[in-house]
Formats: sequence, C-alpha cells, structure tokens
Amino acid sequence: MTHVLFVAVKLLLERKRQTLVSVLGVSIGVSAFIVMSSLMVGFQSYFIQQVIDLEPHVRIKPREEQVKPLEEKALLMGEKPKEKDRILGWQEMMAKLEGEVLGIAPRLVSRGILKYGVKEKPATLLGIDPQREPKASVVEKFLRYKNLHKLESNRTGIILGILVARSLGIRERGQKLLLVAPNGKSLMVVVEDFFESGITNIDDTRAYIHIKTLQALLDRQGEVNEIVIRIKDVNQAERLAKKWQGETGYEVESWQKAYRNFLSIFKIQNIITYMIVFSILTVSAFGIFNIIMFTVLEKKKDIAILMAMGFERRDILYIFLIQGLTVGLLGAVLGSLIGFGLQEYLVSVRLDVEGLIRTRGFVLDRSPLYYLYAFLFSLFFSLLASLYPAHRASRLNPVDIFRSQ
Repeated sequence: MTHVLFVAVKLLLERKRQTLVSVLGVSIGVSAFIVMSSLMVGFQSYFIQQVIDLEPHVRIKPREEQVKPLEEKALLMGEKPKEKDRILGWQEMMAKLEGEVLGIAPRLVSRGILKYGVKEKPATLLGIDPQREPKASVVEKFLRYKNLHKLESNRTGIILGILVARSLGIRERGQKLLLVAPNGKSLMVVVEDFFESGITNIDDTRAYIHIKTLQALLDRQGEVNEIVIRIKDVNQAERLAKKWQGETGYEVESWQKAYRNFLSIFKIQNIITYMIVFSILTVSAFGIFNIIMFTVLEKKKDIAILMAMGFERRDILYIFLIQGLTVGLLGAVLGSLIGFGLQEYLVSVRLDVEGLIRTRGFVLDRSPLYYLYAFLFSLFFSLLASLYPAHRASRLNPVDIFRSQ
C-alpha cells in the first residue's frame, strides 16, 4: 500500500497550483459551514431559551364568545362580537392542574397608557401574583434589581420593560408615572425595577403590576383572563395543551404555537444556510474532479507503465481515490482552523446587536459537532468527486495505450 500512497502524493505535487486551489475551495466550504452553523444555531438557541425561560410553556386564555342569533344584526352592521375576556372558575382549574405541573399562576392582561411628564407610551399591562409568578415563569431572572417581591409590599409599584422605560426617559427606580387604563381610570405608580429579556418586542411593550391593583383599576375584582403554566419537559407543551383544551373548554396555547411564526422563519433560515454551504462544497468538489480527471487523461501512458510493472487495477483505483481524499482532508483541517479563528474573532467583537433580539455581541454555539460534520462532509464530497476519474483510470487497457503511442 506504501507504493500506492507514494504515487498518489507524487501526482498531486506535480499539480501544486491546482491542488492548492482545490484545498482552498474545500477549506472555504468547511469554514463557512462551521461559522454559519455556529451563528445560526447560537442565535436560534438564544431566542428559544429566552422564550422558554420568559414566557409560559402553556397558556390558558378565554375564547371568543359564540355569536348569538340576536347579535347577528349587529354583526351585519360591522360591529365586532363581544369577547368573554375572563376565565370562570379559575381557582378550581388551577387547583386541578397544580399537581401535574412545576408552577401555575393567574394573570390579568390589559392594554394601558404610561405617562411620564410630556411623554406617553402604550404598554401591555400584566397583572401578576408576585408569589406565584416565579414558579410559572423565570421573570425574576430578567429583572435588573430582582425586586419582584416589591410588588407585594408596594401595591402601586410597577416593573417596566427596559425599552418602555427608555422611551419614557426613565433611568432610575423610584420615579413616579401615571398609568391610564382603557376605562379612563388612572393611577400614580412607582417604578420598582426594570425588565430586560433581550427580546425587543417584549421589552418595548411590557409592564408588570400587582394583579389586585390592576383588577381594582379595571373594576374587575377577582377576575383573571390568563393562566400561565410551567412544565418539566418543554417539548411536551403542544401535547399537554391539546389535552388541557379538551378538559377545560378554554383556549390553551403552547409556546411553540405562540411563536410558530418565528420557528417557521428559523426553518427557512436553516434551509438557506445549508444550501449555501452545499453550493460551496459542490463547487470545490468540481475542482477536485477536474484535477483528477485531467491527471488521468494526461497520465495514460504512466498508468499503462504502472500496470505493466505489476500494479493491479485496484491499485490504480486507490491512487486516484487517495488523491481526492487527501485534498478533502487538507481542506477540512485548514477550514477547521479558519473556522475556529473566525469564531474567536466574532466572540471578541463587542457591538450592540438590536433587532429581533438584543445582545452585546454575536451569540455563538461553539459545539465541536460542527467540526465533525464539516470534516465528514468534506471527505464525502472529495470521495464523490474522485470516484468517477479513479474508476475510469482503473479501466484503462495498457495494450491499447501502448499501441496508440
């Protein structure tokens, strides 16, 4: 086998420039796969983890009321049917489900206007129970001062999303602002903490207040319109949501359903990314194919001489397969080094990324599996590219070649 390896390396070194170009092509594909996978999966994992930590795994909420025959006339005139914006028997429902879940908590959700000086900001008001909420969501993890308990001792306290506070010009705790409810009632509230999840849409709309304070402000004593649930296995959320919907008769929504648009976008993003990497590796495979094919065409006489010296057809096949695998191996090693260097550079970059999520730099997933997959892909494409030229070389007839000379 040593003589086969010697001949394969010798033929590669005779075409140094072409070999180098092919190695660089493979290395670009490998490094692109590593870096793009790291960026893409890192971003998606960060977003999903924030959602799983922040949002309830399962949410129970009211359904729209069935339209009664007497209301049909109003609907024909363009009026929207009234919504039954409350959950009846919510205490019994929570008591029934409590033994099956990690945590469950009631909420009253409403829209409102926050006023600070001359500035106004519409917000989603979440009336919560400060004692139950930490068991149903990890909201306290995202609070700057960890003052969720202050909502219990100060019923006029409020926790603002960091972007809500920024829009109003509030930078410190203790600031007072006016909360205006949809029914026209208003209440002076005190900022107790700031909420920063890193998800722009949430941080720019959300404000937390004690549920009893919001109930009193909206004249909805004892009412809730949302029950949030935290479960042990987040992947079971969809199945449990369907089960509980049949049991409760209310709309039950899993976190996957609530964020299905984002999850669909992530799937499309994955397809596009891997198509790009596949295209790069395909182009590099054509480079390997060209090198080996030209070598076979130019070295027909040499191949015939090798066969006359005792090389078997299998040896000839191995010579050219080894050439392809060598190019793939060198490209994989070089590409892995380039990919690692690019990852280190991206980790060191400090910039404010603000869009769907907000971070102070790139979010990377540094899994070693990407290097393994890239290595296997490069060897597969290299082997595939060298298979036909190697087979053709092994089928050459040395007698015909000598006669044609």
